[in-house]
Amino acid sequence: MAGHSKFKNIMHRKGAQDKKRSGMFSKLSREITVAAKMGLPDPDMNPRLRAAVNAAKAASMPKDNIQRSIDKASRGDAENYEEVRYEGFGPGGVSLIIEALTDNRNRTATNVRTAVSKNGGNLGASGSVSHGFDRMGLITYPASAGDPDKVFEAALEAGAEDVSSSEDGHEIWTAQADLHEVAKALEPVLGEAEAAKLAWRPQTMVEVGEGDAATLFKLIDALDDDDDVQTVWGNYEVPDEVMEKLA
Repeated sequence: MAGHSKFKNIMHRKGAQDKKRSGMFSKLSREITVAAKMGLPDPDMNPRLRAAVNAAKAASMPKDNIQRSIDKASRGDAENYEEVRYEGFGPGGVSLIIEALTDNRNRTATNVRTAVSKNGGNLGASGSVSHGFDRMGLITYPASAGDPDKVFEAALEAGAEDVSSSEDGHEIWTAQADLHEVAKALEPVLGEAEAAKLAWRPQTMVEVGEGDAATLFKLIDALDDDDDVQTVWGNYEVPDEVMEKLA
């Protein structure tokens, strides 16, 4: 298991979490409702719901909002959301996987296609880029959870496959089937994770220059602003000096 690799955050650039809170709560609420509807409405008995609730808590979502989202599923009056995945290319030849939860596929497809094409990218067919990614489990912890050695040892003991630590936090990668078992084993040592979810990890990274990076971030921001879009994964790597210029 490789540790201490300086693996860039592939979900979105740091700071993207500073988006409008209402939009973020809407996405978290949708995930909670879908998770509760697909399994039991009890986070202790439903790993996906537990991960969704933990993510909502980490984002300071009020307890009442969390409970309301769970109750919505229990009462059976929740919208019928389905999971949809789009694949395509962004500026600089970057591969993108866009995951959405939607109650209207046509609306979401139109919005995603527009956001991508307006910002230097284009959507491809299903499978056009996902072959260049591995489907894995991803558990994230803040830097305060422990130093890299402590987190590495805990992850190794818990059965994780890879760890990367930086000043921004720790990313612990697991086999897809092992995600919730590893997350459970880490809790007594590192506390509750910020998030535990299935993820797309790129097999190779594409370094992006300043011009393409600026357009790529505009594209990701446009997708983030769409309520239906849950996560954007990419194989881009932006050098620190470029990030500083764009900051």
